[in-house]
Amino acid sequence: MIKRIIDIVVSSVLIFLLSPLLVVIAVLVKFSSPGPALFRPIRVGRDGEPFKMNKFRTMRVGGEKDWMQRFDPENIDEFVFQSEDDPRITKVGGFLRRTSLDELPNFFNTFGGSMSLVGPRPEEPEVVAHYSPKMRGRLTVKPGITGLAQVSGRGELPLADTIGYDLDYVKDRTLWMDLKLLIQTPLTIFSRRGAL
Repeated sequence: MIKRIIDIVVSSVLIFLLSPLLVVIAVLVKFSSPGPALFRPIRVGRDGEPFKMNKFRTMRVGGEKDWMQRFDPENIDEFVFQSEDDPRITKVGGFLRRTSLDELPNFFNTFGGSMSLVGPRPEEPEVVAHYSPKMRGRLTVKPGITGLAQVSGRGELPLADTIGYDLDYVKDRTLWMDLKLLIQTPLTIFSRRGAL
């Protein structure tokens, strides 16, 4: 209950304070390449429930499904979603990803309750379909905007490492841990560690 109250208060305040920046980014995305400003993919949340995640579009339209050509369920542990020279990413999108500004619309998900400020990152349904029973343990909590994996490597981590961090978070999570991760997140973003 306390975590949910914090999510509502912090996300609503940030949405209000960041609203001018959100409008500017939306305009830049809209006019930098054909397509909508927002990207709303289906992700898997707590207890395996699907939901639509809000974020700014960073790729050309249709590019989000190209990763499936590289995904090998037999080697799920080694899969890395992002690469440094990804031709699908627009110029504005590349900047938004490096600075994590593309994730700002996640605050609407947090306010609405499908996400939390801190937790495992929401996963693709196609990947969750190949989870082992142990991996599914990361689905017992709400997905988050930031989390232990995000401050430990971000986009450069193979899936097994990401899930390992997520399972550690699920096992050891406390409000104090959430606070520490929220403090660490901007430091990680500014250092550009793992930013792809």
